[in-house]
Amino acid sequence: MDNISSAIDSLAQSANTLFILMGAVMVFAMHAGFAFLEVGTVRHKNQVNALAKIMTDFGFSAVAYFFVGYWVAYGVTFFQDADTLSAGQGYELVKFFFLMTFAAAIPAIVSGGIAERARFWPLLTASALSVAFVYPFFEGLIWNGNFGFQAWLEATFGAAFHDFAGSVVVHGVGGWIGLVAVLLLGVRQGRYKGGKLVAFPPSNIPFLALGAWILSIGWFGFNVMSAQTLDGISGLVAINSLMAMVGGIIAALILGRNDPGFIHNGPLAGLVAVCAGSDIMHPIGALAVGAVAGALFVWLFTLQQNRWKIDDVLGVWPLHGLCGAWGGIAAGIFGQSSLGGLGGVSLVSQLIGTLAGIAVAVLGALLVYGGIKMVVGLRLSDEQEFNGADLSIHKIAATSND
Repeated sequence: MDNISSAIDSLAQSANTLFILMGAVMVFAMHAGFAFLEVGTVRHKNQVNALAKIMTDFGFSAVAYFFVGYWVAYGVTFFQDADTLSAGQGYELVKFFFLMTFAAAIPAIVSGGIAERARFWPLLTASALSVAFVYPFFEGLIWNGNFGFQAWLEATFGAAFHDFAGSVVVHGVGGWIGLVAVLLLGVRQGRYKGGKLVAFPPSNIPFLALGAWILSIGWFGFNVMSAQTLDGISGLVAINSLMAMVGGIIAALILGRNDPGFIHNGPLAGLVAVCAGSDIMHPIGALAVGAVAGALFVWLFTLQQNRWKIDDVLGVWPLHGLCGAWGGIAAGIFGQSSLGGLGGVSLVSQLIGTLAGIAVAVLGALLVYGGIKMVVGLRLSDEQEFNGADLSIHKIAATSND
C-alpha cells in the first residue's frame, strides 16, 4: 500500500513538473512576441537592434534572477549539489524557470518604450539591475509575503492584495519602469517639429501583427498556468482571459478607427488588465475589464504622443503601466461577489497594492536608469541615432541591398 501511495505521489509530482514546464515554455515563447511587436513598429534602421535587445535582455535577466533576484523575492539560492536541487522531479527548478520568464518580461516591456535611441550596454546593465533588485523586491512583497505587507493589508482591510498573474507585479512594474526610462532618454530626433507630432509609421505591419498573436497565445500560459499545479488549474482563468482579450480588441477597433496598430495592441491591453483578477471575476466582468483597458490604451497612447510629447515608441506605459494598474484595481471591483465574482478581495487593498507597485517601479527606475545616465549616459549620439541603431551598434542592416 505504501508503494502504491508513493507511486501516486511521484506521478502527481511529475505531472505538476510537466505542467509548470509547459507554462514556462509558453511564457518564454512570448518573448518572440515582444521581439516581433517591436520589430514591426520601429523603423527599418532599428530592426536588428530590436531583435538583439530582446534576446540579450533575456540572457542577462536569467543570470541576474538566478543569482540574485530569486533570492531577493523568495529567499532561495541554487548553491547546492545537483542531487538536492533535482529532488521531487525538479519541480522547484522548473518553478524558477517559470517565474524567471515573468521577470525577464520587465526589460522586454521597457525595450519597446526606449527603442531607436538607447545605447546598448548601459541599457542591458539597467535591465539586469532591474531584474536583480527592483522587480523581485515587489514580487516578494506580493507573492511571498515579504516584510509583512500582505499580512498588514489583510489584517487592516480584510484581504491581501490580489494579483493572480501579475497585472501589477509584472506589467504595472514594467510599464512604470519604462515610463521613467523613456523620460530620462528624451524624444527621438525629428519626432516633433513646430510642436507637432511627426508620424513615424510602423515598418512592418505583418511583423507587428505576428508579435501580437504570439503574445496573445502565450498569455494563456502566463495566466492559466500561474496556478503552478494541475489541481489548481481553472477554466475560469482561461475564459476570463479570452473575454478580456476580445473586449480589448473590440474597444481598440472602435476607438482606434480601424488603425491596425491599435487593433493588435487591443488584445494585449485586455490581457494585461485581466491578469490580476482572472481567477475570481465573472466572464462578463472580464469582458468589461478588457474593453476598458482597450479604450484606455487608445486614449492614453494618443494623449501621451500628441499632447504630453512622451516618446514612448510602443506605448508601453499606457499598455502595461496604466492597463496593469487598472487591472489591479479592477480585481477589487469585478472580483466582488455582488458583481458575480468569487469575492475575497478588498478594493482598498487593491488600490494600496497598485500604488505600492507604481512607487517601487518609479523609485527603482530612478535609481537604476538615473544612476546609469549620470555615470555613462543612456542615449546614442545624434549621428548614431540618425544612422540607426542597427549600423551604429551591430554593424549590419536588417536586409541586404543585394
